[in-house]
Amino acid sequence: MNRYPLWKNLLIGLVLLWGLIYTLPNFYGEVPAVQVSSGKATLKLDPGTVMKRVEESLGKAGLQHDGLFADLTSVRARFRDTDTQLKAKDAIEKAFNPDPTDPSYVVALNLLSASPQWLTSIHALPMYLGLDLRGGVHFLLQVDMKGAVTKRLDATAGDLRTLLRDKNVRHAGISREGQNVVVKFREAEAQSRARAVIMAANNDLQITEGQDGADFKLTAALSPLAQKSIQESALKQNITTLHNRINELGVAEPVIQQQGLDRIVVQLPGVQDVAKAKDILGRTATLEIRMVDDTPGALEAAVGGAIPAGTEVYNDRDGRPILVKKQVVLTGERLTDAQPGFDGQNHEPAVHLTLDSAGARIFKDVTRENINKRMAILLIEKGKGEVVTAPVIRSEIGGGRVQISGKMSSEEATDTALLLRAGSLAAPMEIIEERTIGPSLGAENISKGFHSTLWGFVAIAVFMCAYYMLFGLVSVLALASNLLLLVALLSLLQATLTLPGIAAIALTLGMAIDANVLINERIREELRNGATPQAAIHAGYDRAFDTILDSNVTTLIAGIALLVFGSGPVRGFAVVHCLGILTSMFSAILVSRGLVNLVYGKKRKLDKLAIGQVWKPGL
Repeated sequence: MNRYPLWKNLLIGLVLLWGLIYTLPNFYGEVPAVQVSSGKATLKLDPGTVMKRVEESLGKAGLQHDGLFADLTSVRARFRDTDTQLKAKDAIEKAFNPDPTDPSYVVALNLLSASPQWLTSIHALPMYLGLDLRGGVHFLLQVDMKGAVTKRLDATAGDLRTLLRDKNVRHAGISREGQNVVVKFREAEAQSRARAVIMAANNDLQITEGQDGADFKLTAALSPLAQKSIQESALKQNITTLHNRINELGVAEPVIQQQGLDRIVVQLPGVQDVAKAKDILGRTATLEIRMVDDTPGALEAAVGGAIPAGTEVYNDRDGRPILVKKQVVLTGERLTDAQPGFDGQNHEPAVHLTLDSAGARIFKDVTRENINKRMAILLIEKGKGEVVTAPVIRSEIGGGRVQISGKMSSEEATDTALLLRAGSLAAPMEIIEERTIGPSLGAENISKGFHSTLWGFVAIAVFMCAYYMLFGLVSVLALASNLLLLVALLSLLQATLTLPGIAAIALTLGMAIDANVLINERIREELRNGATPQAAIHAGYDRAFDTILDSNVTTLIAGIALLVFGSGPVRGFAVVHCLGILTSMFSAILVSRGLVNLVYGKKRKLDKLAIGQVWKPGL
């Protein structure tokens, strides 16, 4: 009656063993490390090559590392103490950035888990710690939404100028006045023709006619829907760009999220260098398209120091020099999208670009006049430029759809599209709130959170053992397994633990023990009604299950609501809360039942249960 089959006992044991293994990394703490990542948007990091160079630079400096680790965007070297870490940073910096004024790599101080290699190899990693536990930097950024709209209006003024010229419509001047674009005319007929042309070419504008003295004018304003779309797009692009930049800082789990309609919250746990963080966040990058000067002998002369007038020398991603003209054909402001794909003719990897209307017309003219010549796409960052790609123009390209292809892999096409898409901020931002939390305060928060959970657990354990005796001890062991599995799940999911998360763990302990209280009281009730001990155990677990399930489902619904509609600390609390409910169902029912079965399951003649005083009516 009260025996689990062997497979179920083995399953429970394996789950608890898994929980123990994936909880272990959280007890090893962190050790100093140095991270190497790409410092330029056009420089792709090769983990294998970088690891070898790091090892060579440390060997020359006579420094010992405690392990090298690589991912797609960075390489980290782990050290035993801070002194070795600082010396290693200097050695790696000199090896990777011989010219300090033009660094190709970002060499940053970091922290890594001190877990043994065998745990790391099975992806058993500690939980990330949030800003309030680890310390770091908090920024609140205000996005200039008016600036985004103004930028679009400036581009619209240029588009209208080109459009009216192409349609042979004479005007007396086009200018932006506040949040409007004003087009002036000498004649009413030109005004009417221009209105029809503009309305046919642009659906985002609301146009009104008017007069300015003897002149006629059209006032074009962006529709509310277009303004909203521009602002939402600017906010999303800024968040994407910030994600790309913050990767250089080596932050394990940054928080970058929208707050309200025009603000972005950036939290960088573990970063104490505010100046470095500001430099990364405020960086500007611009995209430029220029023609390549392939005049015979011109490149060799330029490399030798005799640069022809009107040209500049830039390097491509492989370090090869390319001579480009100073005249800018197009800028990134005309680029609306960039996606990786494949060439329709030879099915080779390619990058598909989408230009706005003005950019499409300019590009069509330039490609028609420069067939079989090369066009360079440059990314200008910190005053330094690099050639992303320099394809040959095979034919006139119209329609605003541009394809870049030729000798690139699918991965390179994806990387190039990302560079072109998120190279710069779509709208200006300013820091309106700045907060630095030191590591000592974070350590104090960890200590307080740990002790509150520990003493809460101890208080529950003392009460349960005193009131329910052996069944209370079983409940405490089940509660410990619940905590073990919860921490293991959070570690496996690489969740970020914050103070609200610790509060959720403490709350989970109180709610999880409630299921065992229900079970124990149900067993007592069965004993009071005259059931045998074995029958009381069986009925107690079976009949308490429905009540436990109902209460946990309703609580889970509340947790999911917090997860869906909450943000920031509320979501962190909700994640831990929901996972805790799931693990408590397993521990309170299966683990505790398994332990009770091991103690009482083999006893055929059982006179009493160690479950505390059973009060019977009339006694």
